[in-house]
Amino acid sequence: MLKIGVLGLGHLGKIHVKCIQMIDQYELVGVFDVNTKTTTKVSEEYGVQAFDSVEALLAAVDVVDIVTPTVTHFELAKQVVEAGKHFFIEKPITHTLKEAQELCALVKDQPIKAQVGHVERFNPALLAIEDKDLDPMFVEAHRLSMFNPRGTDVSVVLDLMIHDLDIILKLIPHEVHSVQASGVAIVSPSADIANARIEFKNGAIVNITASRISMKNMRKLRVFQSDAYLSLDFLNKKTEVVRIHEEIPAGKDNCMELDTTIGKRYIELDMPEAKPNNAIKMELEAFANSILNNQPTKVALEDGLKALQLAYWIMDEIEKHQERVTTKLK
Repeated sequence: MLKIGVLGLGHLGKIHVKCIQMIDQYELVGVFDVNTKTTTKVSEEYGVQAFDSVEALLAAVDVVDIVTPTVTHFELAKQVVEAGKHFFIEKPITHTLKEAQELCALVKDQPIKAQVGHVERFNPALLAIEDKDLDPMFVEAHRLSMFNPRGTDVSVVLDLMIHDLDIILKLIPHEVHSVQASGVAIVSPSADIANARIEFKNGAIVNITASRISMKNMRKLRVFQSDAYLSLDFLNKKTEVVRIHEEIPAGKDNCMELDTTIGKRYIELDMPEAKPNNAIKMELEAFANSILNNQPTKVALEDGLKALQLAYWIMDEIEKHQERVTTKLK
């Protein structure tokens, strides 16, 4: 059993505490937050030790769960690495690219497991297509949320869009060729709604939108490739796969016939089972298993770095677009 401690007891940190206590591979040793009242309250509510410093917690555990504000990620993770402990770190991996690059370098060649909390990797809608043969050439993503002051200290790109950027980089394992983006700040100093067009070196195109000022919540990803269309609904945890065949596949008598300019084609609708789960619990379980079985983590630090690099590229393009617009208006 792995002894684990949680750093950061905000809204998400408390959820992590609850989930860890449901996982057999962990023993939740204790918690720490810079707010001593919060530490004491969570300690009493969940029956775990309240540590009075990061150093004291590090000395008592094998694994650290970092669920603090992003601006603190790097310094805390650095302490964890220096103490030789495994760590789970919430997304985004760090506040800056330089920090993320340095953190990856610090962990490289160390006997330490580290995983980034890109929780949508464990969404049933995505897990349902793990065994599918994918070669996306066009992807459309929409992540819309009703306004919530929590998270508005950063751009919507880092707050919401980064979830889909991580998934897209997983689905399209090629280098990004170019990015075009625009965004508007409405209720915060940085962009609250943003759109980007991303082109990969293999020719794949992504059109991605994120908003935190929507009238409704939406988390959808649509994937198009030469022989299929996939629709993933992360909010309602549903997946649909429409495949086009030149011949009726064996055992697939329910295919719809379609006359096209290149001959008959057969459409197969598949709705793979999206098994309900607790995604946060599942990602923390996966991390425990990677440590205990000495296997690669499901979301490596390098994955977190790549998502952050693309996020900053998009934010840079948004800034350049705003500058061009301002110049034209003068």
